[in-house]
Amino acid sequence: MIYDVLQHPYVQRLSRIRQLGLSYLVYPGAQHSRFSHSLGAMHLMQEAIRSLRLKGHSINEEEETSSMIAILLHDIGHGPFSHVLEHTLVEGVTHEDISLLMMERINEDLRTGQKKEGQCTKGPLDMAIAIFKNEYPKHFLHQLISSQLDVDRMDYLCRDSFFTGVQEGRVASERLLKMLDVRNDRLVVQVKGIYSVEKFLVARRLMYWQVYLHKTSVAAEQQLIKILSRAKKAARTAHHPLFSSPSLGYFLNNPITFSDFAVHSEALDQYALLDDTDVLSAIKAWIASEDKVLSILSRSFINRSLFRGELIDEPLTSEQQKALNKEYAAVLGISEEDAQYLWSEHISTSNTYSEKGDSIDILYSDGTVRDIAQASEILDLAALTRKPIKRYVFKLRIEN
Repeated sequence: MIYDVLQHPYVQRLSRIRQLGLSYLVYPGAQHSRFSHSLGAMHLMQEAIRSLRLKGHSINEEEETSSMIAILLHDIGHGPFSHVLEHTLVEGVTHEDISLLMMERINEDLRTGQKKEGQCTKGPLDMAIAIFKNEYPKHFLHQLISSQLDVDRMDYLCRDSFFTGVQEGRVASERLLKMLDVRNDRLVVQVKGIYSVEKFLVARRLMYWQVYLHKTSVAAEQQLIKILSRAKKAARTAHHPLFSSPSLGYFLNNPITFSDFAVHSEALDQYALLDDTDVLSAIKAWIASEDKVLSILSRSFINRSLFRGELIDEPLTSEQQKALNKEYAAVLGISEEDAQYLWSEHISTSNTYSEKGDSIDILYSDGTVRDIAQASEILDLAALTRKPIKRYVFKLRIEN
């Protein structure tokens, strides 16, 4: 069953999407794919289940296979360059929404294949989807997929650390998995694993600010968002068709929302054909676009003349925004309305730990359970839960 899922085109598509989006512009080694991450997370899921079984917890073969499939497919709805284009090509739709739609489509495809072979007609991924949606009776299986200490985070922290060379992101995933236990249908970590949990939280904090929210990466993401936004406008107003692949053109030319993503809809079919290649090949072609703004943005992106970021204390005033538009309009010979595509205001924020939702619980030898925020002797609760904010203004570099 796992092999059949792996062979599905939706899953194979993940090998053509970079796990870290545009981080390769900062860390040249960050070329690994969503597919490799999904495989790694699936492996860790199998190890986690093996560890829990050794502690006497009942997890049957179907539950094991379904949990592995659920984590394998947890990121299947990501678009090109991962999180970057989530709210650009499609409005009001998250990758989690599309992941669930794709899982249901794969389930239907496999069920249809089984019917043709005369096998049972129950959806082969019904249990996997129930675990993914937290509708399966064993809640701890869902926690392994989505919580503050899940196998998804264990894999991407180690994997991203390795490929970027940022050693601060390495976590003791093998140790953490061995320390996992279950109490009252919730995941807990045995007290002797508390130091590994502390290291995990510190590594996550450092990776967010050194890699995921690196200023240059965010600048490139903002520029890419502006490119796609401008391309959508050009595609819908220009007298000549804008170059793109058929699947990218579908989203550039049509205002697609979540209501268009009903199962078996054209929107889902077209989305499943999108990957990083569609976007990069289009941007290279747009360098020669008749749309001056799109041409400028595309050329600077391809040549890595990225937006320059500046930290600001307060949001830009309307006067400051108008001044920016006037400056670009005067230098580049464009309208002030078009100039708004050449800069962006953005807030970066991330918290290491949240007291809401599924906490990371530490199991003591006397059977008591305490939240890591109270159990840790070296991690400060306020520091753990604080959400630091960095406000930037990103602007296109004007070459002399």
